[in-house]
Amino acid sequence: MEDLRFARTDDGVTLGFQVFGQGPALVWMPSLSNILAQWRIPAVRAAYLGLAKHLTVVLYDGRGTGSSDRRVDLDDLGVDAHLRDLRAVLDHAGIRRATLLGYYHSVATAIAFAAREPERVERLVLFGGAPRMREAMLPAQTQALLSLVEQDWSLFADAAATAWLGWDAAPSGRFTAEAFRTATSAPAAKAWFEAAREIDVTAELARVRAPALVLHRQSAEQIPVEVARRMAAALPDARLVELPGSTPTLFMENPAADLKLVTDFVTHGRVNRPSTAPATLTPRETDVLRLLAAGDSNTEIARQLGIAVHTVERHLANLYRKIGARGRTDAVAYALRMTEFRHPG
Repeated sequence: MEDLRFARTDDGVTLGFQVFGQGPALVWMPSLSNILAQWRIPAVRAAYLGLAKHLTVVLYDGRGTGSSDRRVDLDDLGVDAHLRDLRAVLDHAGIRRATLLGYYHSVATAIAFAAREPERVERLVLFGGAPRMREAMLPAQTQALLSLVEQDWSLFADAAATAWLGWDAAPSGRFTAEAFRTATSAPAAKAWFEAAREIDVTAELARVRAPALVLHRQSAEQIPVEVARRMAAALPDARLVELPGSTPTLFMENPAADLKLVTDFVTHGRVNRPSTAPATLTPRETDVLRLLAAGDSNTEIARQLGIAVHTVERHLANLYRKIGARGRTDAVAYALRMTEFRHPG
């Protein structure tokens, strides 16, 4: 385990952080965290060490959690406070520019920082959250878990480790529950989640210039895939990858593949596209792609197919995902490579 270092924010909060590995900087931003306890979780420790083979990894505990100051203003836990934490860690670590891994709670903070300080953000990797945090907290399972925060903090930690984060096998489950339990106090956690419900950075999405990799892996009871799709569509330069599996974590269900995906993107900006044949498109998606390749606008496609423009947009979002396209230009290029989509003229 790496030595713990400390940074101080401009509003006087001391934060615990670690820096290890070699290569381009990746800041794994926190939700409710205790980075020292997280090293004891086998899957998380393996992820840290796997990333560190090619990247300089930065971990930190946000205000009120883990090894950072616990005595903080619980009425000041919005996105601006989280931005002060991130800025302080980057400055104290001497990192001018980095890729940000926004994970659950910190997705919105990563987006806001990239929009407001673009010169400091190389790329974004976003998993498990939403620009409007309320959307990430709506699922019934999440609401049931959050109701335990005040009722029984220890039970919340156990339930979150098993149901919410998918770690249900010893020793990962036991160590994960302990990491939650020691991350903060019940009153602080309550304040964190109440503040999160009010965080909304959707207006800043269009200002993000850094390339973004939006990753999604959830069971039916977790964050709907539409949340990730909307986020990816609203970012100017984003790729969405819907990962196989139902465990709502990174680096656990298919750790080698997750590590390669993230590392390749951080080091080279490369996303390995799945090999997708045209046959995997629905008949309607095939029609939409053919007309798109012919140069038709969304309105023209809607008129020719007798459907609404918003339906065309939905089909485009689905086929972009299936063929690994970032947008219209990529989709047209893909179609032109496939003879069955070429316009006869």
